[in-house]
Amino acid sequence: MSNLVWYRSLYWRIALGFVLLLALLLAAQVSVFLWLTGRVAGQWFGRSASELAQAIAGDVSAELTRRPEVDLDDYINNRFQGSFRSFVVVMRDGRQVFSHRVQPPPQLDRNARLRLMPDSVMGSDPDGFRRGIPPDRRGPGPRGFGAGREGPPPGGFPRGGYPGGYPRLSGRGGDPRSLKVDYASVTIAGKDSGIVAVPTDPPPLWVALQDLWPTLATVALSLLVAGTALGAMLVFRPTHRRLRAVQDAALALGAGDTTIRAPETGGDEVTALAHAFNQMAGQLEQRTNALETVDRTRRQLLADVSHELTTPLAAIKGYVETLGMEDVKLDAPTRSRYLRIVEEETARLEHIVGDLLDLAKLEGGGGSFRTMDVPITQLFERIRHRHWPVVEEKQIQLETSELTPDLIVPGDPIRLEQAMQNLVSNAARHTPSGGRIQVSAQRIDREVQLMVEDTGPGIPQEHLPHVFDRFYKVDVSRASTDTPSGSGLGLSIVQAIVARHGGRVTAGNGKNGGARFEIWLPLGTEDLEELEGEK
Repeated sequence: MSNLVWYRSLYWRIALGFVLLLALLLAAQVSVFLWLTGRVAGQWFGRSASELAQAIAGDVSAELTRRPEVDLDDYINNRFQGSFRSFVVVMRDGRQVFSHRVQPPPQLDRNARLRLMPDSVMGSDPDGFRRGIPPDRRGPGPRGFGAGREGPPPGGFPRGGYPGGYPRLSGRGGDPRSLKVDYASVTIAGKDSGIVAVPTDPPPLWVALQDLWPTLATVALSLLVAGTALGAMLVFRPTHRRLRAVQDAALALGAGDTTIRAPETGGDEVTALAHAFNQMAGQLEQRTNALETVDRTRRQLLADVSHELTTPLAAIKGYVETLGMEDVKLDAPTRSRYLRIVEEETARLEHIVGDLLDLAKLEGGGGSFRTMDVPITQLFERIRHRHWPVVEEKQIQLETSELTPDLIVPGDPIRLEQAMQNLVSNAARHTPSGGRIQVSAQRIDREVQLMVEDTGPGIPQEHLPHVFDRFYKVDVSRASTDTPSGSGLGLSIVQAIVARHGGRVTAGNGKNGGARFEIWLPLGTEDLEELEGEK
């Protein structure tokens, strides 16, 4: 299909639609991610480690002043559950709180202890403190902060546990002083009662992703469903609708409606398919119409042949039965007249059958047919000799004129003569005594015009479209003539012969009122060369 445009191609539309859909999904997902991470970043970086430590220390100081027996683990983790930073709260009375949401580093609680413990405690065994060994396990020495405590904080591990387990107070994690930590003191009644430790480094990215992945997954799934639905509506639905139209047209064509056509809109492969379908439907319609025409013609031909053959057969049968009756006495002149009628009807019947066979060969492309240059002068000469007896008998003037001298037309000389003889015979049959028949030829542009015109009654306008039909007769309009009509196949044979020569034949009425037949044939090679030379 010539009007197929690449950017309207179904494949390109699917590819571009898929790429555009992915781009939109990625853009939407990134936007949601940035919005969520922006909200998280406000929680991450809206407070620095120092500010978070001060906030926790202030809240713990105020809450312990108000309620000394408060559950610090539950209070602090509920109060600061939105924070993505880890923290540790260590009180002098032995209570300690670890962040639930983000696991604190293993060294963080030890650093807090080191900052909180007095130098006298550290001085007794500083290496043991650095190694994370509680005072009650170091041997002799003061039993101070953290005595008898080891393992999980009060209240157990955070919900879900910490990756890798809660860090034991062992020497793991290297030097506790290597961790960068911001501290804030918990002050109650003017005394340092505890300390809050918050790592200075921001939490890892997986912490936020672990918290955000349900939201991101829900948004991604929603965008995928919405994008798929949008792509189906914008890319596949119009194509599906036009394919359904082609399908409906195919079903209608299969049901016998050869006039159905599929819409040819869009400029893509579906349009090409619809165009091919419409071409097929058009050709099928032409063939169907041709078959219907042939069928009607066949039926009409059978009816016409039956009618035309019935008349001479009935006459022959009647006269033969009469001649064969023994009880009927016929004189010699009557018997001779009956036999002459039987002979004429037999000749007529033979003529009709011969014309039918000849017409069938011509229309079917069979029979002998040779092409050669036929001089118009010789063709007209044979026509005059052939019809001279009839013209003399009816006292008709037959005029032949070649308006273009030495005119040559390519074709089969026998068939061309047969066509012209049929036209002249038809004119002689319907031209009254004393009339005139004019046969002429001339070159007009790239064609040769052969014309036969008589001075008979002419052909009524309503009969002109049918004069070349088989067995069609207009004898009613030629009532002024007394010449019997022919078989009704002569003009059909003329049309078939002219069609075999690549020409056309027309029927009409001349200026004098008589019938006028024109045969138009293409020029011969010599005439075409002469015409080109004149130009």
